Amino acid sequence: MPRQFCVGGNWKMNGDKAQITGIMDTLKGATLDPNTEVVLGCPAIFLEFTRSNLPARFGVAAQNSYKVAKGAFTGEISPAMIRDVGCDWVILGHSERRAIFGESDQLVAEKVIHALQSGLKVIACIGETLEEREAGKTEEVVFRQSKALADAIGADWSNVVVAYEPVWAIGTGKTATPQQAQDVHAALRKWFAANVSQAVADAVRIQYGGSVTAANCKELGACPDIDGFLVGGASLKPEFIDIINARM
Repeated sequence: MPRQFCVGGNWKMNGDKAQITGIMDTLKGATLDPNTEVVLGCPAIFLEFTRSNLPARFGVAAQNSYKVAKGAFTGEISPAMIRDVGCDWVILGHSERRAIFGESDQLVAEKVIHALQSGLKVIACIGETLEEREAGKTEEVVFRQSKALADAIGADWSNVVVAYEPVWAIGTGKTATPQQAQDVHAALRKWFAANVSQAVADAVRIQYGGSVTAANCKELGACPDIDGFLVGGASLKPEFIDIINARM
């Protein structure tokens, strides 16, 4: 079975009802590749608004969730809450959560397994910093992050999309070349074959994230081991349509 291309839009801490309505109107009015799955990651406070105003063909994702269903965790939201407002995806382990909020590989893995057990689908993010890449540690870092996920998830990755995000390319305007991105994606797939199973390696979708634009999406999307994108700033702009249609 070929892997379905999957494009995620991560709005981060941006938007109000007026801007989000405009983005949704653009998406609803566009001709989109029917073979591409689209998932929109919006701020928690707008999850229900977004879900209730978009056709079912679009997935709606929270940008974070905690590792337990409820409790004294002020400011957090749980997978159960995300599902209760009609959403079925969550983005976990984003580089900003790791770098700014200090989330460890272990915490990310705990969040991922709880989200999966709660019935959510997960975009699980991994990636190295510029310092780590320049030190030749890219594979060491992404394999370590993947191992933490694999130890928690086990054999069933059917509801997981992996997003490889070189941190040095997020919001910087710098993009990994298609060959750089493909090399890491291929290495990750080889790692999954050796450490999880060949079946998971063949089936798991690995997105690329990091300054994806309308100008570079087709070349990136043509790489055999790149199965979609996790898009930040460009997902707030009309060019997001071109990115969704990278394989048309």
